[in-house]
Amino acid sequence: MSAQRPLPTEEDLEAIREGVRAVCKPFDDEYWLDRDNDGKFPREFHTAMAEAGWLGITMPEEFGGSGLGVTEAMTMIREVASCGGGFAASSTIHINLFGPHPIVVEGTDEQKARWVPRLVSGEDQVCFGFTEPDAGLNTTRIKTFAEKVPGGYRVNGQKVWTSTAQVANKIMLLTRTTKFEDVKKPTDGITIFYTDLDRSKIDVHLIPKMGRKAVDSNAIFIEDLFIPDEDRIGEEGKGFGYILHSLNPERILIAAAATGIGSDALRRGVNYAKERVVFDRPIGMNQGIQHPLAERWMYLQSAWLMVEKAARLYDSGLPCGAEANSAKFLAARACHDAAWQAVATHGGFGYAKEYHVERLYRESALTRLAPITEQLIMSFIAEKVLDLPKSY
Repeated sequence: MSAQRPLPTEEDLEAIREGVRAVCKPFDDEYWLDRDNDGKFPREFHTAMAEAGWLGITMPEEFGGSGLGVTEAMTMIREVASCGGGFAASSTIHINLFGPHPIVVEGTDEQKARWVPRLVSGEDQVCFGFTEPDAGLNTTRIKTFAEKVPGGYRVNGQKVWTSTAQVANKIMLLTRTTKFEDVKKPTDGITIFYTDLDRSKIDVHLIPKMGRKAVDSNAIFIEDLFIPDEDRIGEEGKGFGYILHSLNPERILIAAAATGIGSDALRRGVNYAKERVVFDRPIGMNQGIQHPLAERWMYLQSAWLMVEKAARLYDSGLPCGAEANSAKFLAARACHDAAWQAVATHGGFGYAKEYHVERLYRESALTRLAPITEQLIMSFIAEKVLDLPKSY
């Protein structure tokens, strides 16, 4: 994405919304409820989005993508998340947008030609081995180690919360090539790879979880995995800097998905309030029902404005760390509150799967937890915006 590329007009964005809605329409509430129940990856949805070209929205045009920016990507993701599939639908495809960005920024021409078209077409699916159980968000403390051997590296270690490892055939893997105690700076000595997910060397264990069942999360254990030199991205030991390219876009996309989930939940709550009659009147006539729904709408709209601001700053080549983090924080809170209000509006039926709001409520919880916690966002704003001393 170039800072010189003109920002999209509202007409451009509406065309994206219409195109995405057309792809999403056949995948109705029952499809997503079935995936929530059986945990199967939404392969049909993933294929439909790939065939329509949406998986390559941010990828370079010379490799089959559309070469568009975060503003277009967040518009697409919000529409996907509001279609009834919630976080399961958006997670099915958002991992394709900026997770592989180190390839686009630091990969060689040969690597891009070898990898990017297959991601755009949906032929390859990638999972991300970044987080470790002992390190958490303190990425510099990862222990998965890639030892240099003739022709490549031999990797041993473990990762956790690796999404889509049950169905992926590729893995982007963050490792140490120099141990933490041997580097001058904590961020040195980290190397990133993109390689085949060799299941004879990588043991994948599903993590049963609260929501987003159709997009699996896993603990993975790596034993003597050989990665050839040609699958290393950029320079050895410089990988930490490469992943920074995708952090702000990731926060913006999660925030966009959160506003979509919240808006879908709110819509369901409002519709129920119009239709449900108690004491000979629709419950939506009662201010005790109206006012919380109205408040949820205002917070969702406010969060969306911050998402839009962050995306446009990024696409203009301007700093957007504060805005991207704030967007993620505000959108997740607004999403969670709207989903709960939808459940509460339905009363006892809000607890029933047939009304779908309980599913959206469970999925809304994840927007507040990942990929960065609310506490770290507040610490970031306190330190970087308010100039308060670092607290951790």
